Amino acid sequence: MGQLQIHYEVSGEGKDIILIHGLFGNLDNLKGLSRQLEQKYRVWRIDLPNHGLSAHTHDMHYAAMAQALIEFMDRKNLASAHLVGHSMGGKVAMAVALTQSNRVLSLVAADIAPVAYHARHTKVFEGMTSLPLDRVKDRRDALTYLTDSGIDESTAQFLLKNLQRTDTRFNWKLNLNGLQECYSHLIDWPYTALKYEGPTLFVRGDQSDYVLSDHRQAILAQFPNVQAKTIIGAGHWLHAQKPAQFNRIVEHFIDKATNEAAEA
Repeated sequence: MGQLQIHYEVSGEGKDIILIHGLFGNLDNLKGLSRQLEQKYRVWRIDLPNHGLSAHTHDMHYAAMAQALIEFMDRKNLASAHLVGHSMGGKVAMAVALTQSNRVLSLVAADIAPVAYHARHTKVFEGMTSLPLDRVKDRRDALTYLTDSGIDESTAQFLLKNLQRTDTRFNWKLNLNGLQECYSHLIDWPYTALKYEGPTLFVRGDQSDYVLSDHRQAILAQFPNVQAKTIIGAGHWLHAQKPAQFNRIVEHFIDKATNEAAEA
């Protein structure tokens, strides 16, 4: 996946932080966190490959995405950065930390564990691929179609952020076919034998089933210098459901990691 074009936005000044969205997302997903962190850090929000305005590819496994992020850091002259990733973005951040630990100042994984997951997006892919883009009148029409396909309304609203109108019809901004082809890689986890010993934070929502007690040993084995926080009343979209609490937890962790590194 060498030298893939990565779309980004950057704000603030100071130590570098890279924010990485999850599957079907884009760089706006963690914008609220960016606004808080940019008061004292330089914050980079990126579109992962096949998402947003970044390049499309059919080679979207974690080694390739980690390499794309390292190449992005090289192009921007970022020797190292704090990495914050939600869901699939958390796995990308973990992959970079495990394979290029010298490039990672600290790691935050939001509601994701370093494990393989079962396929849980089948209904989403079916709804998105079957949406009759040439006949959709407007976003409300598309929303009705997705909810009638069995996708809950909040998820459908999130997915429709990827819908864009051209001159004559709607199209998906993301590479839907590429994501579907690569999906088996995205739910997998190939790095079970590696370890990152830098400061690490796992944040989970108590109403989510993405990070469970069964995952504790896998987390400790790969990230021994780990802290864990649970946000009560939040599910998988914890950064959107409890933004003030989520942002405060992440900011406090990065502040502490930055101060400890400066004192070392």
